Amino acid sequence: MRALITGISGFAGSHLAEYLLSHTDWHVTGTVYGPDSNVAHLKDRLALYPAELSQSQLVRDILQEVRPDFVFHLAAQPSPGLSRRDPWFTLENNIRVQLNILDAVAQIGLASRVLVVGSADEYGLVLPDDLPIDENTPLRPTTPYAVSKVAQDYLGLQYFLSHKVATIRVRPFNHIGPRQSKGFVAPDFASQIAEIEAGLRPPEIRVGALDVSRDLSDVRDIVRGYYLALTQGEPGEVYNLGAERECTIRALLETLISLAKLDVRIVQDPLLVRSSDVPRIVADCRKLRARTEWRAEIPFEQSLRDLLDYWRQRVSVEAVKDQP
Repeated sequence: MRALITGISGFAGSHLAEYLLSHTDWHVTGTVYGPDSNVAHLKDRLALYPAELSQSQLVRDILQEVRPDFVFHLAAQPSPGLSRRDPWFTLENNIRVQLNILDAVAQIGLASRVLVVGSADEYGLVLPDDLPIDENTPLRPTTPYAVSKVAQDYLGLQYFLSHKVATIRVRPFNHIGPRQSKGFVAPDFASQIAEIEAGLRPPEIRVGALDVSRDLSDVRDIVRGYYLALTQGEPGEVYNLGAERECTIRALLETLISLAKLDVRIVQDPLLVRSSDVPRIVADCRKLRARTEWRAEIPFEQSLRDLLDYWRQRVSVEAVKDQP
């Protein structure tokens, strides 16, 4: 079996590559755009294509050469915050690349199963009566990023209905773990704590809303879910992936501080409070569990410990580089 992972050097992509190489005998290929340090330790076991996936002919050429049985399409602009600052970049990037992947599969006539990775952000403005969120919850996107994910999701459905491409769509909820970059709440906190430990900043963390709750899974659970959804899911269907439990941002920060055993001052910054925040989010993943028996398993504290250790190592390496 041959698998193609777009965005293989990203946060989730690198963990998915590790999972497939450890749990299958598949030939794994990936596309990279930018740094590939997250998969540097796997290079002797992977085939990598440097690729700008907005180029439709290049996408077609890669798929024609690889002829994958499974396509995990993870390449995307992943930041809701960036999408607010540059809406068109996010919409153009995420929608065009998804279209290129699906159209190439259809035009070449491949029998590939294609994982279309949406987001729980598609649900957007979730009302209290919607909880827990299942796949029938109305989509009320509140950011350009969420709109781009709705478009990817429905392109997957359209190509299944119109071209019989075997698409399986997933809506992952927030996930955390090692290799997660800044721009998301958990690594933002973890990187600051690592810098405080290293004496690079004062013992103070500025925060936005702390009492909102989110459904937080470990990225390694999520990529296992991707594998099960793509190999066992029903083409044309959509599946939630989440921990099915709530955690407040305050609890996340306090857990990280307890792991560091530091006295850190928490400072509320009104500029970091987003008006679009939904107070509570929790997933209902019974649909995927009924199909694959998947559920999130890695303890929350372990995810945060591994994330903090990753940032401790990264801060240490960067500090050495900065020395004259």
